[in-house]
Amino acid sequence: MTVLVFLDPVHPAGRLADASSPTILATDQGVTRGDGIFESLLAINGVPRKVQAHLDRLAGSALTMDLGIPAAEVWLAAITTALTAYAGGSAAEGQAVVKLIATRGPEGGNTPTAWVQVSAVSLALAKQRDAGLSVILLERGYDSDIAARAPWLLLGAKTLSYAVNMAALRHAHSQGADDVIFTSGDQLVLEGPTSSVLLAHISDDSGVPVKRLITPHLDTGILPGTTQGALFAAAKEAGWELGYGPVTPADLLDADAVWLISSLRLLAPVNTIDGVEIGTAANRAQLSAELSALLATTL
Repeated sequence: MTVLVFLDPVHPAGRLADASSPTILATDQGVTRGDGIFESLLAINGVPRKVQAHLDRLAGSALTMDLGIPAAEVWLAAITTALTAYAGGSAAEGQAVVKLIATRGPEGGNTPTAWVQVSAVSLALAKQRDAGLSVILLERGYDSDIAARAPWLLLGAKTLSYAVNMAALRHAHSQGADDVIFTSGDQLVLEGPTSSVLLAHISDDSGVPVKRLITPHLDTGILPGTTQGALFAAAKEAGWELGYGPVTPADLLDADAVWLISSLRLLAPVNTIDGVEIGTAANRAQLSAELSALLATTL
């Protein structure tokens, strides 16, 4: 079941649309050019999680794109309408995907198209949390400082132009892998096609026990991860040391555990990178359980 609710000034709480019927004009620039932005967030038992963080990131993407979008309270009203319709008017149970989408609208106009979509969470994502991932490294094709030199590339904005990301995943699957970690031309770790990258150390170079989480820094043009940010806040309270890049492929291979983390997949352990095992199965399982429990406190 998929529910669509369009943000419409005539309908303050949003306008329900039939997801099985055409609803977007063929001339909409989100369709013809991928000119738009989106966010995907998790709803649990009918309650959207980290919604303000996603609305803030949506607003940041809109600013980068010079795209006018509805105000946060309009999105919140439409989210409520969509989740209520998805539950059939009863108390919702389980998890759902909530997507917030805005395009530049039909060509020749100046009115954005915006809607909320609610659908079921893919069973494959839950499987990845449990079984872990085999990952390959792929170069994204630019150096880590390109975001500052070429803001028109829209790095750090969550745009609808995901063709490259999906092509990277198809390539990984053709190589027998589950997912991808992108690297820059100057060999820094960036992010996954639909996730942030996180690594952990439980001892330093001399063998002294530590609890340290590291993620690549944002000035490489990667998307700021809402789930990674929530986990870092919870981990800091639990006594973990936190760090932000630069991260190299060698750092990933040297880690005790590596994860791809996102709002829908949550925390998925990386078993291998380019065929090389990361840490040990025991460490990956123990650390994944500990951090998943911390992440659950933020949901």
